[in-house]
Order: sequence, then structure tokens, then C-alpha cells
Amino acid sequence: MGPGEEDDRDDRDDRGGNRPQAVSPDVAELIRYMAVNLVDKPDEVRVELVEERQANVYELEVAEADLGKVIGRGGKTARALRTVVQACAPRSRKRTLVEILE
Repeated sequence: MGPGEEDDRDDRDDRGGNRPQAVSPDVAELIRYMAVNLVDKPDEVRVELVEERQANVYELEVAEADLGKVIGRGGKTARALRTVVQACAPRSRKRTLVEILE
């Protein structure tokens, strides 16, 4: 480069170590959103965070008649919900768990 020429190179580290962190969603709100869209009685959906020493446990409570819709055949819906939560949960040393209360 000669005098007076600007350097158009990006100053970022392209090796992946300094990538910006995505803003993590409110996990409880995500769980609530998914559950409300599965059930017949969305007013009865409750999600509560219980912080334990080694895990953040999100307790999902729905109307008794809606339990089957949230769990799904063979637990497939519950497994899918937990998979989405695991993918979206902020990375930390604590595990993120979803418990469906009866």
C-alpha cells in the first residue's frame, strides 16, 4: 500500500474465535409460545423457572385435557419442544431442562 491509500481489509478475526454472540431468547417465553400454540386452553399455560445448582429447570403446566397434545404420541412433541429449547438456550455451565407437570 502506498501513501494515502486506505486499507479496505476488515479488522475482524475471521478464525471464528471472536464471533458476536447472538442475543439469547427468553427461554420461558419460547416454551410458553410453543405450548400456547399446541393446546386448546392457552389461558391455562404456565411456565416457571426453577434454578437449581446444576440446571435451569423450566416447569411447564397445562390443562389436564391438553397434556396429551403437549406430550404427543410416544413423547415426540415433548422431545421436539425440548430439542428446540436446547438449541435456543444460552450456553452456560448449567443444563437447561423442560419438565411437563401433570
